[in-house]
Amino acid sequence: MSEFSVGDMKTDSSLPLSGLDVLVKGHGPALLLAHGAGGGIEGNFGLVLDDLARDHTLVGPHYPGAGGSPAATGPLDLDDLADQLVAAAVAAGQESFAVLGESLGSAVAVRVAARHPERVRALVLTAGFPVADPVLDLAARLIKSLGDAGRWEDVARLACLSCMSPSDLADIDPADLDAAVAQTLAGMPPGMLDHFDLVSRVDVRADLANLSAPTLVVAPTGDRLVLPQSSYRLAAGIPGAQLIELPGAAHILNEADRATWLHHVREFLGALPAVSV
Repeated sequence: MSEFSVGDMKTDSSLPLSGLDVLVKGHGPALLLAHGAGGGIEGNFGLVLDDLARDHTLVGPHYPGAGGSPAATGPLDLDDLADQLVAAAVAAGQESFAVLGESLGSAVAVRVAARHPERVRALVLTAGFPVADPVLDLAARLIKSLGDAGRWEDVARLACLSCMSPSDLADIDPADLDAAVAQTLAGMPPGMLDHFDLVSRVDVRADLANLSAPTLVVAPTGDRLVLPQSSYRLAAGIPGAQLIELPGAAHILNEADRATWLHHVREFLGALPAVSV
């Protein structure tokens, strides 16, 4: 993992200075990774980082309060977060890139493309939403209220309930479920409440019709946190967007579903015009 400090940032008057903790890995055309709320680059993309890095340069900034990024001192702003991700890519020597967004990261990716269309070669939006649907809004409010009350183990239980598939929950042993809750609790970043506060305020619906980058929308149909209908709305709103479904897949993709995701994403990226690197 590489961490870029303010002093490492290349000068670009249109971009902010960014002190985000950034993973840079691989070689080839750039992929800018936008992770979900309460997650991180390894948590969201860990199963495919090595594979994608074989022929892409991965740039994975951690949002404030995730990874090694310092926590925010105020509410997160979507425009600023999008600009900071772009600044991290430019600092890593990548002037243009495809953006892979997951969950909240899909809204971040949309805003990146809306604010910096000249830099964005393509979008891959997984388990995404243009605005929080009722289930996601309720979950975000519950996470914030439980976290504010210090009930972090209950936050972890809610996360497991929301992010695992019905079939996985039906078959899991109680001891394994307890272990999953403990693992979730241990992995929650300090900025989790800030991330979910942003989830409850995100609205990129007005951006969608103006996007010009080729877009792949991936809808896990077993998602219990972000309804599949939210992905369908993204696909319907973005001109020319491709939509694929991952039947029965949960919000956090398991190894088999991530392998299917990787196949579709590689096929999509492979069809893009070649770039010199």
